[in-house]
Amino acid sequence: MWTVIYITNNRAQAETFKTILTEEGILADIRPASVSQTDGMHEILVLESEADEAHTIICGQMMK
Repeated sequence: MWTVIYITNNRAQAETFKTILTEEGILADIRPASVSQTDGMHEILVLESEADEAHTIICGQMMK
């Protein structure tokens, strides 16, 4: 099952985090947080079994 681990401010940031997670071997996807938004907030989704690891990676990137 897919679970949201983070919500970004824009699509570019979501794509960056998706790439980082993929490079770490985590299957990730993104989707708009609202049906009407195209470049607004986006959700980062991963498999529930990888959510803790993915969240740790994202938090580590934000600290840089």
